[in-house]
Amino acid sequence: MSIASSPRTAFVRGAAALLAACSLGLGVASALAQGTGNWPQRPLRMLVPQGAGSSNDTLSRALALRLADLLGQQVVVDNRPGAGGIIGMELAARAAPDGYTLLSTATATQVIAPLVQKKLSFDPNRDLAPVALFGVTQNVLIVHPSLSAKSAKEFVALLKASPGRLNMASAGVGAQSHLAGVQFLLASGTDANHVPYKGGGASVAAVVSNEAQFTVTPLAATLTFIRSGQVRALATAGAKRTAQLPDVPTLDESALPGFQSTGWIGLMVPARTPAPIVARLNALVVQAMSEPQTQEMMVRAGADPVASSPEVFGKLIRDEWERFRRAVEAAKLTID
Repeated sequence: MSIASSPRTAFVRGAAALLAACSLGLGVASALAQGTGNWPQRPLRMLVPQGAGSSNDTLSRALALRLADLLGQQVVVDNRPGAGGIIGMELAARAAPDGYTLLSTATATQVIAPLVQKKLSFDPNRDLAPVALFGVTQNVLIVHPSLSAKSAKEFVALLKASPGRLNMASAGVGAQSHLAGVQFLLASGTDANHVPYKGGGASVAAVVSNEAQFTVTPLAATLTFIRSGQVRALATAGAKRTAQLPDVPTLDESALPGFQSTGWIGLMVPARTPAPIVARLNALVVQAMSEPQTQEMMVRAGADPVASSPEVFGKLIRDEWERFRRAVEAAKLTID
């Protein structure tokens, strides 16, 4: 996808526009408030379909803190992990469209899980409405430090020498880390024993404890463990190296030419949420992502801060459906 293929470049190029939006943000938000009545009069709930400690959780809390300041109401993060994000997404889809329920969605939740789990009681495209994209995340290949491999190339050789013997952790069947891991195995011509866990935090913890030997997972959930030496980062999976780990090469440059695997995170609301509320939320997300303080929080948590209109975010989701549909079919990742 164009946004994820070069997230930092896209962000830098859009910085001037975002700063301009920020300068107008208070005026825009004030004008939009005219059409939102007395909203909000009570705390908002931000559903996060992953567990505490996952990359989505970390980044969502950074945004929730700033939105609470801008709205003058608490934004309560409500973690609802399970079924690759379907449980939390269904709660959002069935919530009252009154502006008090937000969904912090991501690639795995909004695209991969619905493609993998065919039988859903709701339509993720019809029953949810986009507000704004607010972050792009790279995936990173991490291994337990006890492994002899010190580079991605050495790790590929290790996998080839012991097919199916190492455990590959993921955040669950159909999660972004699962599909990213499968893509890595397919690209490298290797095999491993897939072990799904309940959420990104649990899957990273499995690598820390050596219950699983590696994972390819969003960077945000791993930074603390990488910096403490509890896991070893062998390569990132973006088009370019990330500022969070400038000394860690990409898989493209170190082992698998042409390989890329990134994700994104964005805000949605139940369909039929009043347009003025959606517009005001979008303006506040743009404002938040334009502020150095929020940008620093997002980067520190492992993401490139971005901002988009609801229309651009909606198009990204539609494009991602087609891209991942092909990948899911190739990997035969379907659940009856």
